[in-house]
Amino acid sequence: MCKNVLLKDIEDCRKEMIKLASHSSLSDKQVLDMSKKLDQLLNLYENHMKKN
Repeated sequence: MCKNVLLKDIEDCRKEMIKLASHSSLSDKQVLDMSKKLDQLLNLYENHMKKN
């Protein structure tokens, strides 16, 4: 995955998580699922940076 695409995906996911949390609670299932997705994207990014 291209670094720029990954960074955009991270930012989009972060924004979506904040939007969801602003309309519900931080413990809402959708917010938690988005947080997990964000964690996965951040881990991918970290691994990508270690390789380069």
